[in-house]
Amino acid sequence: MTSTIDSPPDRAESAPRKGRWIDDWEPEDPAFWERTGRRTANKNLVFSIFAENLGFSVWVLMSIVVVSLGQVGYAFSVGQTFWLLIVPNLVGAALRVPYTFAVPRFGGRVWTTVSAGLLLIPTAMLAYAVGADGTPYWFFLLTAAAMGLGGGNFSSSMANISFFFPEGRKGLALGLNAAGGNLGVAQTQLLVPVAISFGAGIDLVYAALMWMPLIILAAACSWFFMDSITSAKPDGRSYREALSTKHTWVMSLLYIGTFGSFIGFSFAFPSLIKIAFAEHSGFVALAFIGALIGSVARPFGGWLADRFGGARMTVAVFVAMGIGAAGVVASVTAGSFALFFGSFVALFVLSGMGNGTTYRMIPAIFTAEVRARAAETGEDPAAAVKRGKRQSAAVVGIAGAVGAFGGVLVNLVFKFSLESTRTLTPALVAFVAFYAVCVGVTWWFYLRRSFAVERAPSLAYAGV
Repeated sequence: MTSTIDSPPDRAESAPRKGRWIDDWEPEDPAFWERTGRRTANKNLVFSIFAENLGFSVWVLMSIVVVSLGQVGYAFSVGQTFWLLIVPNLVGAALRVPYTFAVPRFGGRVWTTVSAGLLLIPTAMLAYAVGADGTPYWFFLLTAAAMGLGGGNFSSSMANISFFFPEGRKGLALGLNAAGGNLGVAQTQLLVPVAISFGAGIDLVYAALMWMPLIILAAACSWFFMDSITSAKPDGRSYREALSTKHTWVMSLLYIGTFGSFIGFSFAFPSLIKIAFAEHSGFVALAFIGALIGSVARPFGGWLADRFGGARMTVAVFVAMGIGAAGVVASVTAGSFALFFGSFVALFVLSGMGNGTTYRMIPAIFTAEVRARAAETGEDPAAAVKRGKRQSAAVVGIAGAVGAFGGVLVNLVFKFSLESTRTLTPALVAFVAFYAVCVGVTWWFYLRRSFAVERAPSLAYAGV
């Protein structure tokens, strides 16, 4: 049964640990799950989503703030503006790896509390930056870097929740957790323009202050209501094996194309509206629609992958994303804002679906690999599948971090395109080319006949 104690059971091997630690956690036991496991897991999931949602909200906060900086006296260049979008993306991506290992080290309850509380730093810095007169650019850049703290929350939140749920329910739980976090992007882009318009003119201080009570509430709820699992241990061997496997890097490349596009476009979209169609800058307030629909589309992509195969659906997504990017090129050439906005919303939907299809591919691929290897070596299939699951979990963490760096690349491409040619066209052509590469890579590794014949029985089981 579950028990909340002051230290883990093996006192000989570990120092006493205070807090809400659960020693006996057996989610795969149906009786345990029905008796206490489900209730505890769902409670932790709810508060995890709350904290992660705020992490995403703060992570992308600068994306909507930069649009209004000119109205309060800060005339930054296009290059300076895009660095304010690139830096939080870069820091957030870099933090995803250490945040993944923080949960086993400190416990899910403590780390969720700490990671939520840290969001007060960038919000306080932003309140000072926009509230003071003549704040230098370097302080805005430092503030943007601090916002990257919110980007690491995704990895620690996903790692923590994965320990609470049985394998058969883990997909839905992680899908809800991811979608709840992604919705923070739309939430920020919807609510901040409203908040900063209170009173006369624009007051960007509200863009920071509006999150502080919610951050304090999330940290308090995490501390008083969440739990930590004693058996949640880091699996360094699985990470080492994952780093030496080609499929880890193939999937990381594909995740750059899906999640990297989603988060990169999320940061850039409000600014792109103002830059490419200044006469329609009032539509910046509707930029949230792309991130909102893209977030909701993520579990739908996973469902399609379950039904038709992850690799097939991933190819379809990248083909459609290439068409969507071509639509944006056509809109810029024709000066059509309706086509521009509609094509970008389509890209958000497709990249959100792609997040689901690529994540569905990871366990399928590694299950197929270990089953095929077990058939060749005589290894126990059950043990092989368990090893495949551990490797899959490691790959999810690695691909999540690498994919987030894709958002950095997206905004760097936009920056260089606008600075060198004063148009978005070169950037969009580059995206079309990259999506074509992703189509070819997916086909080569997971759909061509030789691969299918070699891994046919395992892939049929895994659903690739």
